[in-house]
Amino acid sequence: MASITLTINNQEKTVNVNPDMPLLWVLRDILGLTGTKYGCGTGMCGACVVHVNGAATRACTTPVSAVAGQEVTTIEGLSLDHYHPVQQAWLDENVAQCGYCQPGQIMSAVALLAHNPDPTDEEIDLAMAGNLCRCGTYLRIRRAIHRAAQGV
Repeated sequence: MASITLTINNQEKTVNVNPDMPLLWVLRDILGLTGTKYGCGTGMCGACVVHVNGAATRACTTPVSAVAGQEVTTIEGLSLDHYHPVQQAWLDENVAQCGYCQPGQIMSAVALLAHNPDPTDEEIDLAMAGNLCRCGTYLRIRRAIHRAAQGV
């Protein structure tokens, strides 16, 4: 066990955990931030995407020790009122069906728009390719990202 200090959603937190514990389990089981989802556990589906220093990062394969001293943002910390422009675009476009993958989808979309505020369809598809949606709402996701780009 090790004492690791993290900055999660602009709040400093210290946890006593195995340094190799995946960030996902620290967020969900230790800190109670359950918006970040477990999907595959291998970094392939994107359900667990969080931001580390603004970059989309797979929390299921990132050891907690790797993010000590860095800025981690989860879906809960994306905006104070839960209406970040991307979240609002998701609502406006009725993106979610089952909704399970949506926190990871939204976090990936926010990271994309932070680096490319006016992406093409091809750029969106490339950036979002690592996020799987079993319900197949990819066209709505693309429309929502374009909509959010107008307000980001």
